[in-house]
Amino acid sequence: MAHPSDSVREPDAAESIVHVIPWLIPLAGAILMFLLAFIAVMMG
Repeated sequence: MAHPSDSVREPDAAESIVHVIPWLIPLAGAILMFLLAFIAVMMG
């Protein structure tokens, strides 16, 4: 009888996104700063 851990498991969703986080966070910050600056310029 095969042990459940012997089967090939699919990669976890968290494991698949970990290598993207160092690019995702600064990119999201840059987009947010651009939007806030755009709003400030248009209002002023």
